[in-house]
Amino acid sequence: MSKSDGEKIREIREAEGMGRQEFADLTGIKKQTLISTEQGRMACSLKTVKQVLAVFPHYTMWLMHDQVIEDAGQISPAIEEKRKELKQTGTDTE
Repeated sequence: MSKSDGEKIREIREAEGMGRQEFADLTGIKKQTLISTEQGRMACSLKTVKQVLAVFPHYTMWLMHDQVIEDAGQISPAIEEKRKELKQTGTDTE
């Protein structure tokens, strides 16, 4: 079962280590719209998706098509969280 766009936006926000207010300020999405979208009380608009992807274009394929293409820089929040974890433990290969 595919995740809703609101669930995906929440995952992006959390992977980037941001609270709702910080994410709203950075993307230009109203905080209440973000909350309602993440909680599934409001459908995710195209405008909201565009605002998120304008700041975080590396999640485009995952958000729009449930796909990742790491070689092209298109990742998912799970990949970003793993990268951060590896950097913290000093086991990254970059």
